[in-house]
Amino acid sequence: MAFTQTELDELKQAYASGALRVVHEGKTVEYGSEADLLRRIRMVENDLRTTTGQSVPNVSFASFSRG
Repeated sequence: MAFTQTELDELKQAYASGALRVVHEGKTVEYGSEADLLRRIRMVENDLRTTTGQSVPNVSFASFSRG
């Protein structure tokens, strides 16, 4: 799919405002949860990085336990 920076900006604006409904190019999409919307944002970000030739960072999270 070909995503645009405008679409990404609209998704981020909706997420920041707590909205789950996004209107883009006359089409309305309502996400089931903030997690769904955040997954879409990450997917669009990754797609834009790969189509512009930017490398996708490899991210991992440390975990600790006391036991």
